[in-house]
This record gives sequence, C-alpha cells and structure tokens, in this order.
Amino acid sequence: MSSRAVACKELAVLLSVLSHPYRVRIVLELREGERDVGTLQEALGTSHSAVSQHLAVLRSHRLVAERRAGRHVFYRLCQPDLARWLREGLRLLQRDLHVSAEVRAAIEAAANEWTS
Repeated sequence: MSSRAVACKELAVLLSVLSHPYRVRIVLELREGERDVGTLQEALGTSHSAVSQHLAVLRSHRLVAERRAGRHVFYRLCQPDLARWLREGLRLLQRDLHVSAEVRAAIEAAANEWTS
C-alpha cells in the first residue's frame, strides 16, 4: 500500500471517530483542560452513559486519556491541537454561502464560546 493510501486511510479513521456531534463537542469541551464525566454531561445536556460511551470511543482511538482521583475520572486530550483544528473547521462552515442565517449565527456563537 502506498504512503498516500496509508495516510488517507488513517485520516479517514480519525474523521470517522469524530463523525458524531457529541464526540466533536467533547473534544472542544476538553480544549482547556481536564473535565470529569459529570461536567461533560452537563455541557452536552445528555446522559452519563452517553458521555461515557463516547469517551470510550475517543479513548480507544487514543484521542483522550484519563486520570483517576479517588472515585472521579478526569479526561484530557492527548493532542490539544485536535481541538484547535476542529475550531478552525468552523471557519469553513461560516464561509458556506448555502448555510442559513440562523445556522451561521449559531456557528459563530459556538466559535466565540470555544475561543474564549
């Protein structure tokens, strides 16, 4: 297999791991440092089990790592540049002329939240 084919396959795997909105949000929520499941659950507005399942996917692909402190488990990004990369991806969406004004405003608001 050529180096280009290998690189494209690996990139496709990464993109497939990031293909769920909750996993993208988890990566962006972890941009500033560690969070526990409860904090992520509150930020995402979903169940504890859903957050745990998505963290398991991210952990199995070595995108997040965990640290245990007593009964609490804290998660962090293995490569913080991933959050910056996703944040930059929002610029592509903001430039899409076919996106409605409402969607564009939501994307801009989220981008501002994840920048501050």
